[in-house]
Amino acid sequence: MGTQNESQPPIDLSHHYSKITKNRQASYVKDFYKYFTIPHVRLPNNNYFPFDTLEGAAALNNRFEPTPNKPVDPPSDLLAHTSLSDQPFPSSTVVVPKDSHEDNVLRQIDIKSALQYGTSQGYPPLYAFLRQFSIENVHPNVPYKDGPEIILTCGNTDGFAKTLDALTNEWVEGRDSITEKEGLLVEEFAYMNAIQAARPRGLNIVPVKLDDEGMTASGKGGLADVLANWDYAKGQRPHLIYTVTIGQNPTSGTLSVTRRKEIYALCVRYDIIIIEDDPYWYLQFPSANPASFSSAKHDPSPPARPQKSSGYAFLDSLIPSYLSVDTQGRVVRLDTFSKTVAPGCRLGWITTQPALCERLLRITETSTQQPSGFVQSMIAQLIIGPSTQDGKGGGKDSQGWHTDGWVRWLEGLRGNYERRMQTMCQILQEGSSVITVKSSNKTDVSLHASNGSNEEEEEEWSLVTTQRMFSFTAPLGGILARKTRARALGPPHDGEIPGPGRARPAVCADGRDQGPRELDVFPDLLRGRRRRGGGGDEPPLRGRV
Repeated sequence: MGTQNESQPPIDLSHHYSKITKNRQASYVKDFYKYFTIPHVRLPNNNYFPFDTLEGAAALNNRFEPTPNKPVDPPSDLLAHTSLSDQPFPSSTVVVPKDSHEDNVLRQIDIKSALQYGTSQGYPPLYAFLRQFSIENVHPNVPYKDGPEIILTCGNTDGFAKTLDALTNEWVEGRDSITEKEGLLVEEFAYMNAIQAARPRGLNIVPVKLDDEGMTASGKGGLADVLANWDYAKGQRPHLIYTVTIGQNPTSGTLSVTRRKEIYALCVRYDIIIIEDDPYWYLQFPSANPASFSSAKHDPSPPARPQKSSGYAFLDSLIPSYLSVDTQGRVVRLDTFSKTVAPGCRLGWITTQPALCERLLRITETSTQQPSGFVQSMIAQLIIGPSTQDGKGGGKDSQGWHTDGWVRWLEGLRGNYERRMQTMCQILQEGSSVITVKSSNKTDVSLHASNGSNEEEEEEWSLVTTQRMFSFTAPLGGILARKTRARALGPPHDGEIPGPGRARPAVCADGRDQGPRELDVFPDLLRGRRRRGGGGDEPPLRGRV
């Protein structure tokens, strides 16, 4: 008999599989691959591929300077420099050769393998690297026995679509009974693509109240309230949650470990699967609010068994994924290279319990099959590097970055985003108030609060008023310009508004509106001036409600 502290295997989630997912079988075509190792039994001849090499100049992993892992207040000198250098950066040349002359498929990075028909888990060298990185470095403390499995995707949108395919049935009004209608729980303001992927399947889109952290577990409109008071006249109680927990889109919230545990406990109670879309996980900003960041990371009830280190101080410093509290295997985590390399890569991966990952593999075999071989091989060569002299990786010595270099790249990338966040917040702070001077000659002079300077003739008296136009909270994570929140304290808006700038498309989850209220801060306001028009002062804020 096992002890209380021993890991248990993940629970069986097959009762949540869609009807189609339950019926899927392994691809007969992919099963043929075992015969391709027999001499003279061949895949398409790679000599007819028109590419002899793939190559490009690439950054060295230390291009950007990291910022401190521990919260600092006031910010240290490492947060002082924000702009990218005008000088050319040192770079390497990444080369994927036609043939690497490598027999080990987990080390073979070349055109003849990358552009060939391949396995649906992903390009073997990159799959092996990401699997090890995810299990040993990013999520070293997944509580269930034997840990998770991964499968590569064409980005998080693709990963989410496949997860919906695996775990939901399509419902058609007039054809299907309301008792068969399934649902998806989301934050009340949520990423548009997720809603638009789920709604055509006939799912109920069920909003859950947000606060400064993100999805709430308790209180009116919180997860417990929604689930306990579910109206079955609308269909089945939802069995899925879609959530962005770091730099929530579009409100910028970052979910604490405490809140994750509260929500996970409700998911256990009500038998719910969590889809954690986490493109911004590496972009966590301790300097935004050191006390809040430390509080968010603190675990008030740590597990009894010793916790493993990732092996890297940077990764250990970050607020962990839902996978860190996933005792039952209820979490499907979506990761992507979109924010760490480039959006156009269309490359990511899913991390979840092995049984569900196998079902996702069956879906992939008859849909996308695998991400682009061009992209997978270039990313693999950049990070892993060649095992022979026939190619070149992303390091100075033509080897790859390896895990150390990949983590160093992520540290530097976070550093630059964090510096930009600090600069933007400073600009917003300087432009948050407007001073109006009313003098005895009836002349109105608008000044900016940061300097209050203006050349005017001396007056007998002047009435000086300061109007705070908005306040904001610096984001603990995410991409700054779309994540800082603002509150307009005067015309033309009242209430909290996501901003500044246009947030990545988002919708009110209940469908009332095509987007949350948005905020634009006029460039002139950011420079400390109010705009004037023919009919008087233009409002310093504008938005959509």
